[in-house]
Amino acid sequence: MDLNKSLRLAIDTGDVKLGCNEASKAIENEKAKLVILSSNCPNETVNFAGNSKTRVYNFNGNNSELGAACGKPFPVAAVAILNNGKSDVLTLK
Repeated sequence: MDLNKSLRLAIDTGDVKLGCNEASKAIENEKAKLVILSSNCPNETVNFAGNSKTRVYNFNGNNSELGAACGKPFPVAAVAILNNGKSDVLTLK
């Protein structure tokens, strides 16, 4: 699976929240099926996601690289997948 393509397809066809605040809200509301965290995601978000029932995937790159993987021109420290749409992103281990 190409993570970049899967992320972009999920963003285009599904329901995805970008950023620590949005991801934390999705976790708190138990709507996130998967949370992807950058290597330099703030500890507060990492701990919050880690202590939840939500599956967490640790992205092997910093927030600038995760933002680029999402097709965004800005850094993204956390991504919450609420609905993967036509993407296979939920198959991440």
